[in-house]
Amino acid sequence: MDLDALHDQARARLPAGVYDYYAGGAEAETTLGESAASWQRWRLRPRMLRDVSTVSSQTTLLGTPVSLPIGVAPWALQGMAHPDGERATARGTAAAGALMTVSTTATVALAEVAAASDGPKWFQLYRVHDPAYTDDLVRRAADAGYRALVMTVDLPLLGRRLRDVVNDFQLPEGIALANHPPQQQAYGNRGLGRAVGVLPTSTWTFEDLTHFTALTAMPVVVKGILRGDDAQRCIDAGASAVWVSTHGGRQVDPVIASAVALPEVVGAVGPDVEVYVDGGVRRGSDVLTALALGARAVFVGRPAIWGLAAGGADGVRDVLVDLATALQLTMALCGVTDVHDVPADMIAPA
Repeated sequence: MDLDALHDQARARLPAGVYDYYAGGAEAETTLGESAASWQRWRLRPRMLRDVSTVSSQTTLLGTPVSLPIGVAPWALQGMAHPDGERATARGTAAAGALMTVSTTATVALAEVAAASDGPKWFQLYRVHDPAYTDDLVRRAADAGYRALVMTVDLPLLGRRLRDVVNDFQLPEGIALANHPPQQQAYGNRGLGRAVGVLPTSTWTFEDLTHFTALTAMPVVVKGILRGDDAQRCIDAGASAVWVSTHGGRQVDPVIASAVALPEVVGAVGPDVEVYVDGGVRRGSDVLTALALGARAVFVGRPAIWGLAAGGADGVRDVLVDLATALQLTMALCGVTDVHDVPADMIAPA
């Protein structure tokens, strides 16, 4: 699959403002521009004369079996990309044997997304509501069968996304935030950015992390970590895993790329804690590099968006299957037969 061509197809189908909402980053978009290139700071060191007649990409994420170490990252407002929105993404992700992370700011209610496929799902949580409503969302996610709670912590305030400012981006007609209270579901002429900017997003602390680990039996993943000391504090506060992410380059800019931050985070929490990463993953070699750096799995955002916009559920499935196929080929060419057996010396700095 040519991801650049898929991107072009999606761009042609989406209204300009919607495309910019998905594609854009914060400020000068420095981190956005560096994310994919940052994986090229590493070079593979293949091992030869290994029997690679069988290559396995199967793994587990917090105990949940998946067919590939490539999941779908949360992103908002999928109903703008396709009429079936998050339902289509759920079906496509399940068809690939992968795991989907469903956003608080989805256009389909979390229980309906859960029912759309039998694939495993995690629920990504923002504090964009009052505490009681947020706690209720967590309970509803557990009741609907979500396997983990993903606290996104890199949005204490909304980043300055200049494309949305220039476009005066607003929710299209008929699009609502299905997991928000009724009075917040449709923002009308206020615009999404201005509306989110006045919500209580800036109050989370490590004490809240402890609160959610006590509130639910679901394991808690903390997403948006770029420092080793923060990662260790999350584990100390009760998190089961951490997720290295720059929020698609949509929050702080410039900020270090995920591929740069990953080794420090892995080193801080040690080999017994699962670490995930997103940001600029576009090739099978990127996935293998992330695994060599200590990640348990990678997550993709924009490639899945373009797949959804261009081809619905089948488009999402095809993106994931193509990445998995590329990963398996790269593994075989490098003498690696299992995603659990990727040595750190498989890569070297460029």
